[in-house]
Amino acid sequence: MSRVTLSLEGKAALITGGSRGIGAECVRMFRDAGAKVAFNFRAAKERAEQLAAESGSVALEQELSSAADGRALVERAVGTLGRLDCLVVNHGIWPAEDVSISSMPDKQWRETLGVNLDSVFGLVQAAVAQMQKQGRPADGSAAGYIVLVSSTAGQRGEAFHADYAVTKGAVISLTKSLSSELAGEGIYVNCVAPGWVATEMSAPALSDPVTRKKIFDAIPLGRVATTREIAGPILFLGTPFTGFMRGEIVNVNGAAVLVG
Repeated sequence: MSRVTLSLEGKAALITGGSRGIGAECVRMFRDAGAKVAFNFRAAKERAEQLAAESGSVALEQELSSAADGRALVERAVGTLGRLDCLVVNHGIWPAEDVSISSMPDKQWRETLGVNLDSVFGLVQAAVAQMQKQGRPADGSAAGYIVLVSSTAGQRGEAFHADYAVTKGAVISLTKSLSSELAGEGIYVNCVAPGWVATEMSAPALSDPVTRKKIFDAIPLGRVATTREIAGPILFLGTPFTGFMRGEIVNVNGAAVLVG
């Protein structure tokens, strides 16, 4: 009896922000699916090296705060893996302190856009060029997969975190734009939009009793997600099972946002 599996055997994947949280879980799952994986880290060298050793992946130290940084990471990943079949753009920053738009410093605005948007442009630009260079297989299968990670904030906004919400809204727009632009070339572009997830980035908010109650009350499922519950849909979007999907915003948020 044949079995249905999410296999990426022989494929090469680059996962950004892979040293912790959702990214680290993606590294593990993509490796379990048979892919060769490279991921970047910025400061957590010991943790990244441990993950690389445990999973058989490659850790690349690379800042991602500009378009040039994004292009440089893709070049390094291709040099290490030999090709690129899937790009998962997972990295990002979320300044935890509430800041009103009237008092938000230019520095915070620029830093958030640099990491969450400018580097994304460079990553996607270089990945698309590489996938186009590799060409579409003779059997007509995909030339490559790009999975962008947005957020519920990108769909409904987030008060006192306008910088973050703006970048995640732009990622959704980028997904929709690229899906039609690249569909004819066999490059799949889709997006996962997580809600609240139990990660180090969200820990300050989730550890505050008042904020935690507000968060939980707004989620019909009554809890936040695990990293594995986000990594699973990301893995799915990097496989041929997405054959007729382009430009989709896959909401993984416990029914907190019922829009695409």
